[in-house]
Amino acid sequence: METQTKVSGGAKDFFLNLGAFVSLYILVGNLFSLLFTIIDTAYPKISDSYNYYGSSSLSWPVSALVVLFPIFIFLMWLLAKSYAVEPEKQHSITHRWFAYITLFLSGAIVVGDLITVIYYFIDGQELTAGFLLKVLVLLIISSSLFMYFISDLMGKLNTNSRMVWRFVAFFIVVGSIAWGFAVLGSPKIQRLYKYDEQKVNDLQSFQSEIGVYFSTNNSLPDSLESLETSKHFSLKKDSQDGKPYEYKKTGKLSYELCAEFNKASNDKISKAYPYGGALWIHPAGRYCFSETINPNIYSYPKAMPISY
Repeated sequence: METQTKVSGGAKDFFLNLGAFVSLYILVGNLFSLLFTIIDTAYPKISDSYNYYGSSSLSWPVSALVVLFPIFIFLMWLLAKSYAVEPEKQHSITHRWFAYITLFLSGAIVVGDLITVIYYFIDGQELTAGFLLKVLVLLIISSSLFMYFISDLMGKLNTNSRMVWRFVAFFIVVGSIAWGFAVLGSPKIQRLYKYDEQKVNDLQSFQSEIGVYFSTNNSLPDSLESLETSKHFSLKKDSQDGKPYEYKKTGKLSYELCAEFNKASNDKISKAYPYGGALWIHPAGRYCFSETINPNIYSYPKAMPISY
C-alpha cells in the first residue's frame, strides 16, 4: 500500500498538480492574449475591419497575470519542496500525466507555428512585422514550456535550475505587462479611452434614433429631447461629466453631434467605421461629427388604403 501511495502521489499531490497546471494554462493563455493585443496595437493589420478601443484593452489579461502568476509560482514551489523530501513523487502518475499533456500542447503549438510561417511564405502572403512577432511569441513561450517539462520528466531539474526558470518566467510576465502599459497606456489612460468609447457609442445611438425620427416625421428633430417620444429610447448624457451631448441642425437633411473627448483616436487601431455614413475618428477635445440623412433610406411611402 505504501508503494502505491508513492506512485500515485496521493490526494495532496493530485490537487497541487491540478492547481499548478490549471494556473499555468490560464496564465499562458492570458499572456498570449496580452502580447497579441500589444502587437496588434503597435503593428496593426491593414484591413477594412472595424477596431476601436475596446478590442485593445489589457485590463483582463494583466489582471489574470498579476493574480495567477504568484499562485503558479507558489504551487510549483510547494511541489518542488515535496519532491526534495520525497523524490519519487516527481514520477507520480498525476505529475507525469500533466507534464505529458503540457509537452503535447506546447509541442503542437510550436509545430503549428512553423507550419503557419511556411504556409504564408509558400502562399505568397505578406509576412508583416506583427505576424512575425506573434510567431516569435508563440515559439519562445511554447518552446520554453517544452524544454522545462522535458527536463522535469528526465529528472534534470534541481533547486538552482528551477530558480533560474522562475526568474525567466518572472522576466517574461513582468516585461510583457510593462510593454503593454508602454504601448497602450497606464490604467488612467485606459479609463479615459473607455470614456471616449462610451461617448462614441452614445452618439451612434443618437444617430440611429435620428434616422428613425426622420423616417416617421420626414424632418430632423429640433433637439435631442424630441427623440424621447420613442418608448424605446432614453436621452443619454456624458457618463464622464454628466453634461448633455450637443446636437445642431445644419440643414434640412444635415446635422452635427458633438462631444468632448479625452484622447485622440489612435489611428493605428481605429478605422473609419461607416456607421450610417459617419466616421467616428476624432481628435482630443470638443469635436462634432457631421451627418447627412439620405431620404432614399429613411423616407417611406405612406401605406396604401386597403380595399375590400
